Amino acid sequence: MKLPVFKTASVLSAIIIATTACAQPDATKPANNNTAQSSQSTKAAGTVSADIDSHLRQVLTQAGIKTQITSITPSNLPNMYQVELVGQPPLHMTADGKYVIQAELIKNPNPNRLSSKTPTSIDSAQIGKPFNTNAKTPFYYTAVPGVIWGANLEGVPFLVSDDGQYITDGEISVIENGQFMGLDEEFEKRKNQSVFSVLDESQLITYPATTAEKAVIYVATDVNCPFCRQLHKQMDALNKKGVTVKTIGYPIYEQSPEQMRGIWCQADESSRRKALDNAMLKGQMTPAPAGCSADHITPNRDKAAGLAVMPTPAIYREDGVLFQASFESPEFLEFLGVE
Repeated sequence: MKLPVFKTASVLSAIIIATTACAQPDATKPANNNTAQSSQSTKAAGTVSADIDSHLRQVLTQAGIKTQITSITPSNLPNMYQVELVGQPPLHMTADGKYVIQAELIKNPNPNRLSSKTPTSIDSAQIGKPFNTNAKTPFYYTAVPGVIWGANLEGVPFLVSDDGQYITDGEISVIENGQFMGLDEEFEKRKNQSVFSVLDESQLITYPATTAEKAVIYVATDVNCPFCRQLHKQMDALNKKGVTVKTIGYPIYEQSPEQMRGIWCQADESSRRKALDNAMLKGQMTPAPAGCSADHITPNRDKAAGLAVMPTPAIYREDGVLFQASFESPEFLEFLGVE
C-alpha cells in the first residue's frame, strides 16, 4: 500500500479560511453538552479497547502496512482512531478498519460547529448528500459519522470534524477484504451526483446525441485549455456514438471568465454552441452582446466546486464516476459504454 503524501500548509491555510467563513452553527437544535463532554472525556483518556487496537493492527498488516505502529488512540476526528506511524503522517481509522484517512490534523483557529450533535452512525442514504444547501463552501456527508467533506471555490477538497475544531486536506479511502481500494468511490459517485442535481441545466451548453442515446457525460471545460480543445474536436464523433455531452463552464485561466461570459451571453442554446465551437475549434472568442451584462458562468461554476476539479477537462459519467485516464485512449469509450 502506497500512502499519500501530506499536502502543503498553504493549501490548508486556504481551507481554514473557507471553512471558518462558511460553516455556521445549527441554531435549530440545542447543543448536547453531555455528548460533547463524553466525547472530550473519551479523547482525554487516550485509550482504546484491546479488541479495537488488535483489530486495527491486523487490518493494516493484512493491507500490507509494514511501517511500525507506535500507538493507537482516539482521534480528534469523530468516530475514528488515530494510528501513529514511524516517519509518516498518522492514519485515522474507523473501528471496523474500513475507512482510513492519512493526514495531520490542523486545529481550526476559528471553529464554528457544523451540527449540534455528533452522530455515532449514519443513514447510508445520506452519504454523498449535501450537508448544507446555501453556503458558498459546499459540504457533504461522508460514510464516517461526524466527518464532513468540503471543497473551497478553487476545488481543493478537505475534511472537517462536525464540531468545527479540526480540519485536514486528507481524503477518505477504503480498506476492504485486506486490500487498499483507494478513495471511497461510492462517496465520490454520490457526491458528484448531488452536484449535478443542483446545476442550472439551462446554463449547461449541451451537445445531444445524434443517434440513440447510450451515455450522458458532464465536462468541466475552459476555452483556453488545450486539452479541452482537443476533447471538443471529438464532439461530433461522440454525439454520433450516442453520447450526450453537457458542458459546465469552468474557467481556470485568467482571461477565461470574461471570454466565457460572452459565449454564455448568446441569445439561445444554438448560438451558444456555435460560439463555444468557434472558441474551441478556431480560437475565436465571441464577445457578449451590448445588452448582456449577466454572468451565467459563475453560479454553475460555484455549484460545481463540489466536483473538486483540478485540471480541465474533467469528465464525469452521469452516475458520478470521474474518468481518470486520457480521453484519447481506448478506455474512454469503454468507460462510456459505447463502441
